[in-house]
Amino acid sequence: MEAEVKEFLLRHLKVINENDVKVYYETTHPDLTLYEWWVTPHRIDGLSFHAFMMESNARRGTVFGAEGEPAPTRFDLANLKIQHYGEMAIASYTLLVSTDTPQGVKVAAHNESRVMVKFNGAWQVVHVHKSPAYSAPHIG
Repeated sequence: MEAEVKEFLLRHLKVINENDVKVYYETTHPDLTLYEWWVTPHRIDGLSFHAFMMESNARRGTVFGAEGEPAPTRFDLANLKIQHYGEMAIASYTLLVSTDTPQGVKVAAHNESRVMVKFNGAWQVVHVHKSPAYSAPHIG
């Protein structure tokens, strides 16, 4: 079952990276909730927020809101852990996004958890929580 969840998660992230809104809607539940620390300190509800971002990125030929010419981009899931409980799974990992720029490869990282539920035999993401991947201010 862990392999099935991982395969679904990788597909879901790939369609986001490719700005494929149609498949994003298929892999994401309409009642989605998110916390994205770099966007707003508040919860974001529903699909329309990301659909707008993805459609805008697709028109510009960019990913993740990057400016300028499209650049080769890849993502890796460091320290991936999948917890599976019946028709629900939680994936937690550090998302590493590597982009080939004229100055060299740039890597951005943040910690992420995605909660997925199987509805009528198909997985959908129902909640996402992202946090920065840097040391807490009280350390060091």
